[in-house]
Order: sequence, then C-alpha cells, then structure tokens
Amino acid sequence: MDVIKIIGIGFITLIITIVLKEYKKEYYIYAVLIGGAIILFYSLGTIKEIIDFVNEISNNNNYNNEFIKLLLKLTGISVLIEYAVSICKDAGEISIANKIDLGGKIILISMSIPVISVTLEALVKLLP
Repeated sequence: MDVIKIIGIGFITLIITIVLKEYKKEYYIYAVLIGGAIILFYSLGTIKEIIDFVNEISNNNNYNNEFIKLLLKLTGISVLIEYAVSICKDAGEISIANKIDLGGKIILISMSIPVISVTLEALVKLLP
C-alpha cells in the first residue's frame, strides 16, 4: 500500500530530522525537503490516476473544460502554497509562512473569480 510507504517515509524523515536538530541543525531543512520529495515521488502514481480521471471528465462534453483546468490549477497552487508554508514553519520562520499563506489566498481568490461569477449567475437564473 502506498499510504504505508508514505507514512513510513514520513516517520523515517521525522527521526532523521530529530537527530539532525540535535547534532547538525544546518542540515535539518535539507532532510525535510528530501523527505518531502521522496513522499511526492511515491505519490506520483496516484497523481497520474487523478490526471487520467480529469482527462476522462474533460472529454465529456457536459463539462466546461476551462473550468476543469482552472480548478486543477487552483488545487495545485493550494497544495504548493501549503507545502511552502509548512517548510517555512519547520524552519521556524512563521512570519514568512504567514505572508506566503496570505499571498497565496489572495492569488487563489483572484483566480477563482470566473468560477464564482458563473456560479452566481446560475443561482440567479434558478431563483424565481
């Protein structure tokens, strides 16, 4: 199971980072980044399944392909922002993490305006 591998890698990374914090603090962040990259590598199969599913949906003419692409971009950006925030917090830079989080939220809101607009238009049409 992939989830067992990911949890195992996470625990191994945790143990390594605890040891590095004690003896070689300057290498701590590298261990976090490498552990995250390995976890991402093991997640690629699942990511491929998600992409295949989205491609299957986008081939269906009942859906607007531009919105599907936009939703995928929004999801990807939010995952990247969360990862960057987590790394900053791990490094002890909470103020930078908060600024990345705020900037990311602003970008996500600005990118989602077309979806919000179309949704509101559809709601207005449904109301009597």
